Amino acid sequence: MKQAPFEAAHREDWQAFERYLEAPRGATPAFPAAELPQRYRRLCQHLALAHERQYSPDLVDRLNLLALRGHHALYANRRRQSQRLADFLLVAFPSLVREEWRVVGVAALLFFGPLVGLIAALQVWPEFVHYLLHPQQIASFHDMYDPGNRRLGMREADTHFAMFGFYIWNNVRIGFQTFAGGMLAGLGSVWFLASNGLMIGAVAGYLTQIGFGGTFWSFVSGHSSLELLAIVLSGAAGLRLGMAVIRPGARSRKAALVAAARPAVRLMYGAALMFCAAAFVEAFWSPLTEVPFEVKIGAGLAGWAALLAFFALAGRARAAR
Repeated sequence: MKQAPFEAAHREDWQAFERYLEAPRGATPAFPAAELPQRYRRLCQHLALAHERQYSPDLVDRLNLLALRGHHALYANRRRQSQRLADFLLVAFPSLVREEWRVVGVAALLFFGPLVGLIAALQVWPEFVHYLLHPQQIASFHDMYDPGNRRLGMREADTHFAMFGFYIWNNVRIGFQTFAGGMLAGLGSVWFLASNGLMIGAVAGYLTQIGFGGTFWSFVSGHSSLELLAIVLSGAAGLRLGMAVIRPGARSRKAALVAAARPAVRLMYGAALMFCAAAFVEAFWSPLTEVPFEVKIGAGLAGWAALLAFFALAGRARAAR
């Protein structure tokens, strides 16, 4: 292709790229920022073709300058996105958890109350577990946490990567159910919080009572803080929606739901990241039998202390400015 038709075919793309780069902050850009990577790659292809076909130095220089400016804009945009993510995780998310302490506290009681209560009850009445778990479930947990199992919590055919994917899917499913249940006037969130607390308490209490506590607590200690608190935060987000349905105040229910959705969804963003982190620990650290029991329990307790301190303290200095 000759230079003239080449320029005519792509001139509008280059001009749009220039307008995007030259747009002042706050102004409407020539195209959405999400299109920048694709347009940058296309511009680089045009530059390569101009070099290969030996088009005029003026055109090559123009495209080269555009490519350099585009590279800077692209990676500056990615740095801004990384900074926004870091700000959310380290400042906005823990600050939001503190702001929503009432619903977080209620969700924690609904979840940890049945969990801890059932662990204690099963030490006295172990047969009660049969009212909560099917015989097949009990047999499965026996196999998973048998002290002779080479990989705790895993079947012999499983791989760490396969289980990582499974744990992410399972965790996100639980979190989404608990959150979305809030749309039913909060009743769904209450149900999923309490039922998950009962289920986890039943498993933990029963395995502890029959003498499998060492293997069970060794397996769950590492990821328990991330996973259990993520369930609580998912429930808190759902309760936030439920409150808007039950008590919209002076607003319509629709307006109240829209207002409640912003903090609720942000809580869920944070909970989803915690679920993913929990899945990673559960897949790659929790099954290891070569790590001493004391080390695993110590690491788990340290994780709880660090996470609680994070939610109590992170972001306070920024908020005080």
